[in-house]
Amino acid sequence: MTTLVTGVSHDKGIGAAVCRLLAERGENIIFTTWGSDIDWAAEFKLHLENRGIEIYYIEADFSNPGAPDELIDQLNELPLFPTALVNNAAYSANDSYERLNGESLDEHYYVNMRTPFLLTTKIAQRWIDFGISGKIVNLTSGQDLGPMVNEIAYVSTKAAVRAFTESLAAELAPYDINVNAVNPGPTNTGWMDPAMEKELSKKFSKGRIGHPEDAAKAIAFLLSDESDWIVGQVIHSEGGFLRS
Repeated sequence: MTTLVTGVSHDKGIGAAVCRLLAERGENIIFTTWGSDIDWAAEFKLHLENRGIEIYYIEADFSNPGAPDELIDQLNELPLFPTALVNNAAYSANDSYERLNGESLDEHYYVNMRTPFLLTTKIAQRWIDFGISGKIVNLTSGQDLGPMVNEIAYVSTKAAVRAFTESLAAELAPYDINVNAVNPGPTNTGWMDPAMEKELSKKFSKGRIGHPEDAAKAIAFLLSDESDWIVGQVIHSEGGFLRS
């Protein structure tokens, strides 16, 4: 299997954790990166290659309207084409109803919806044309489980990912293409300070904050053969997070 993981831009992210876990399992990886130190991406690639697998990375700005087609063109130039896709790239900025504006909505829309939706359907069509079965895993954030104040644009666009997952899964299942999603809950990918992590950890039934590796395990499961009978589901892998 060759998996395309989007939004791999730093060592502490969920995307990087997914890449490391898949590499440990001996699977080939293509990852997209943007806004990171390109030297980091190159070093990360070399680190994964030490396991004897094929690794490639593509610089991709998901806020660019031409990103889906440009990404497909770059994928076609590689010796491997993905047989699995993890839509991890995301954009988030605080914007309460008082600060919400068109620019913020557009920024969230392009990265969280337009580019991943078009990329996904273009890859799925390629699989269908060549009779290839595949796995797609999207990332949501539990928007259907409770409010997330001061993040209106983010929650609106990520909630659309759930709807996209459920409907696309029904369309692609007859072609042996599985579409599912993972909600990792609050995960410390470097944005929490110690005080915030301590306070939030009290809300987890498991007694600790979520780690990127926790999300990676759920995603890797949905990419595996063991998940073949799971279609159109959102797995809430969030350590018993209590929203009340």
